[in-house]
Order: sequence, then structure tokens, then C-alpha cells
Amino acid sequence: MQFEISHFISLIASIAILVILITKFKFHPFLALIIAAGFLGIAAGLSPTQTIKSFEKGFGGVLGSTGLVVGLGTMLGGVMLESGAADRIANTFIRLGSVRMIPLTICIAALIIGLPHLFDVSFVMLVPLVYVIARRTRSQLLRIGIPLAAGLYVAHGLMLPHPAPTLAMTTYGADAGMCMFYGLLLAIPMVILSGPVFTHFALKVFPDLRRQDYRQMQTKENEQETTRQNMPSFAMSMLTILLPPILMMFKTLAKGYVEPGTVPAELLNTIGDPIVSLLIAVLFSLWALGVRSGFSMSQLQKIVGKSLGPCAAIILILGAGGGFKEMLLATNVSTLIANSAMHWNISPLVLAWVVAALIRIAIGSATVAVVTTAGIVAPLASHSGVNLELLVLATSTGGLMLSHVNDSGFWLFKEYFQLTVTETLKSWTLLVSFLSVLGLIFVLLLNALVG
Repeated sequence: MQFEISHFISLIASIAILVILITKFKFHPFLALIIAAGFLGIAAGLSPTQTIKSFEKGFGGVLGSTGLVVGLGTMLGGVMLESGAADRIANTFIRLGSVRMIPLTICIAALIIGLPHLFDVSFVMLVPLVYVIARRTRSQLLRIGIPLAAGLYVAHGLMLPHPAPTLAMTTYGADAGMCMFYGLLLAIPMVILSGPVFTHFALKVFPDLRRQDYRQMQTKENEQETTRQNMPSFAMSMLTILLPPILMMFKTLAKGYVEPGTVPAELLNTIGDPIVSLLIAVLFSLWALGVRSGFSMSQLQKIVGKSLGPCAAIILILGAGGGFKEMLLATNVSTLIANSAMHWNISPLVLAWVVAALIRIAIGSATVAVVTTAGIVAPLASHSGVNLELLVLATSTGGLMLSHVNDSGFWLFKEYFQLTVTETLKSWTLLVSFLSVLGLIFVLLLNALVG
């Protein structure tokens, strides 16, 4: 018993070190994860050599799968944004309804545009569109801005190939197609409730959010109107961005109709693999959105290279999180957690959400929260019989909880919409907390139906 207690203390201490290094001493999460994982290994009785080898094994294992998915997804998003396909989708959805429908339509458009790209990049690229729409319709700025952020954040928290759900999927051994399918089932009500409903509530309850100051972005309207004439069509843009989820879900839905071990089954498994489906989409986007729109291969090479910059730090953090997870296995801490959790009167879905939410609140990074939680909760997956795909979503939505001053997204939203800290707490922080709680509720409801 003393041995088990000492191991649990080592785990708690390593998480405390992770939190303190990031929040107090402002360490980069990549370095903090390395130090925390090293401390856990040494404190739990591994030799320095064993600690290093275990970390290297976990780091390489994650990058061999998750790193490829994130990298290819970022490339696809870069081509979508630079070619004008993202603008085409957004503008088309906005024109579908009346002015009253704009919060819903822009939220849906943001969800689709946000599928392949990192939140920060998509947000920065689409903010000018918010100012243009608000100015043209004489709408309150956050009546457009909050739904945009909501759609992008739902994609960030639920959908592959975003880093957090992709890492959780890999760690738990979940099926990519079912993760996409369940993610879409959750995304639909979350978009409806977080786009028009939450926005209406926030603007009604907090009068100071009802501003109509467009001076900061007046020149953007002209930029929007001078978009290239040879932008990709709406149909081609939608086909490109939906190609990966279609292939992944097709594999999942069709695998019951082919004989295992046959050539059709092998082909189905290949094209439905997240890495292969994203590679197909990237290659298709280079032709459909690039070459057909007048880009040279040299220009496309620069676009793809530029898009990879923002995801470099994310990939390193994911790799370090894999090293932390491997340390849990090497020190047998994961086995102790699994054995103990079998006697806890709590659903693994709720446990994963709570752990991810607490780490997110303390650290500010959704990716680090999900990385750390997945390593802790993974042993439960094989012992509890929980639905692995829903466990992925529970962990990822927990990582969205209560974004505040220690999160870069908080400051991004504040600065681009010229808000005070208090106004940002009333809008952004409440929004992402609402999304996180909604995610847990819908995961539990879906689990009751599936179960």
C-alpha cells in the first residue's frame, strides 16, 4: 500500500510541477512537460537511463501518428485560407439567410472552415470578415464575433484533425470514423445553442457588449471586395474540406459489408486511415483550389510551408505529452490508477472531463490539458468498457473549460474585438465554458443512447 501511495504522490507532484512551471515561471509547455515527466520517472523509481528511454519511446510514438495528422491538417487549412476557399464558404453561408440568421449561418460556416486548421490561425484570418458583415448590416460587432469564435472552437474541441481530439483518439485507440461521426452529432446542437442562443443571451444580459464601433477595421471592407476573380467555387471548396471526414466515416460505415482480409477491405482501411485521407485531401486541394485557381506549384509550396509554422509548437507539445503518458506506463502508475478507478462510483467520461477541465483552468492550454488527461485516464479505457469515441470527446470538451487570462485565445479575442478584460470574461470565457458543459451533457446523453 505504501508503494501505491508513493506512486500516486509522485503523479500529483509531477502535475503540480507542470502547473507551477507554466503559470508561475512562464515555462513553455514543451519544456514543462519534459521536466514533469522526468520528475515522475525518477520519483517513481526509474533510473535516469530508463526515464530517458521511456520518454523517447512515448515522444516518438505520438509523433508517428498524431504529428502526421496535425501537420497534414494544417497544410489543408493553409491552402483553404490562402486560396480564398474559406472566404467563399463563409460568404455563401452568410447569403443563405436573412440578417437575423447571420449568427447561425456564420457559426456553421466557421465550424466547417475550422475543421482542418488551428483555431488561432482561422480566427485571425476570419476576423476581418466579422467587421465587414457587422458594418454592412449595421449589427453589433459581437453579434457576429461570438458565433464566429463559437464555430471555430467547436471544431477545435471536437473534430479531427485538431491536436486535442486527435491525440486523445490515438491514446485511447478509438476509431477515427466514429470519432468524426459522434463529433458531428454533438457539433450540430452545440453550434445552434452557442451561436444564436448564447449570443442573444450575452448581449441581452451584458449591455456593455452591444457596441457598433467598426473604425478599427474600416479598410478591410475594400480588401474583401477586391478578392481575386478566380476564387474556387463553393462546391469545390466544400468537397475539399469535407473529403477527410467523408473518407474516415465511409471506412467505418462500410467495413461491415466487406470480407476481412480481402483487397476491398485493405483498400477501405487504407483510404479511411486519418493520415491517408488527409494526404488525399491535401493533394486534391493543391489541384482543385490551387492550380485550377491560377497558383503555380512554387506559390503553393510557399503557402504549405508557411502554414506549418504555427503547428510546430503544437506538435512538440503533443510529443512531450506522449512522453509523459509513456512515463505513466513505465512506472506502473497507470495500472494503479486503473485498478483504483474500478472501485470509484464515477463514470470514466465524467472523470476524464473533470481532470481535463481542472488542468485546463490551471494551465490555460487545452492541448496540454488533454495530453495530460489522456495519459492518466487511458488505462480505464480497457478495463471499464466505456465507449472510446465518447471518451475522446469527453476529454476534449473538458479541455475547453474556463479560458481566462492564462490562455492565448482569451487575449486574441480581447484584442481583435477591442474589449476590456471584464468584457472578455463576459463574452469569451462564458462562451467556452458554456461549450465545455454542453459537450459533457451531450456526451452523457449520447452515451445513454449508445449504451
